[in-house]
Amino acid sequence: MPRDYVLMTDSDSDLPWQFAKEKGIPVVRMPYSVGDQEYYDDNGESGSQAEFFDKMRKGATAITSLLPTAAYLEYFEPILQHSDLFFIAFSSKMSATFNNVLEAREELLQKYPNRKFIVVDTLSIAFPMALLIMRAHELYEKGASMEELEKWLLENRTRSHAFVTVDDLVYLRRGGRISSTSAVVGSMLNIKPILSLTKAGKLEAFGKVQGHKKAMKAIVDNVAQYIEDPAGQEIAIIHGDALESAEQLKQMLQHRIPEATNIAIHMIGPVIGAHAGPGTLAACFMGKERPL
Repeated sequence: MPRDYVLMTDSDSDLPWQFAKEKGIPVVRMPYSVGDQEYYDDNGESGSQAEFFDKMRKGATAITSLLPTAAYLEYFEPILQHSDLFFIAFSSKMSATFNNVLEAREELLQKYPNRKFIVVDTLSIAFPMALLIMRAHELYEKGASMEELEKWLLENRTRSHAFVTVDDLVYLRRGGRISSTSAVVGSMLNIKPILSLTKAGKLEAFGKVQGHKKAMKAIVDNVAQYIEDPAGQEIAIIHGDALESAEQLKQMLQHRIPEATNIAIHMIGPVIGAHAGPGTLAACFMGKERPL
């Protein structure tokens, strides 16, 4: 069925580049820096993700930065010249990026008053956002209108989950998510936080355990508790250059939830990677309403 609008997103979603390319989804590439070098996230197409985490392990500081409104204008205007636009955005509660998207939208709608331009705040980041995009694209391919797509996303955005653990607390300390004291004491005691996406669209502490094995068990327990229709969806395991742990987590999920036959492993992009660090591990899925 022909569609009269373009579905678009940004690379904060960690949407696999192969999927975006195959489906013709334009992706805004978000900037990040490692040391004094700036890059633009290509969702793994260049194969640079492992190199990114290797540099962090060697002491390089990684930071993410905002894309200015002017850059969004350059991405959006060529599309609006010939089509309406539906943009699926990174959580407004984790970055001011969302405000720049809205500024660009307002400016362009003044220039193209006959166009429709809808922006949806997913209240998500990384693969929970990608899962929403993939589901939305299914509806898009079936001919859903912009308004139908917006309604579905608003009703389901807090049903996308990530349960995350990190290997080294220093990166959460650098990002201001935990205090220096908590980082030092936690590292001494081998404390592993369990982080979760909240209904408000933040990544917050959901619990803490001692040791990596217990952290993986906690992730599995939470997936089992909050997932719905495990046989009918992809569970995504994402990792910060920690493939061995990701494979272990996959085996644990298969044992605990045998009907979950579609479990995929993906590398985390630099957005979460810069804040959570190498060794980060998470399971992402669609399920019940977020608990926090």
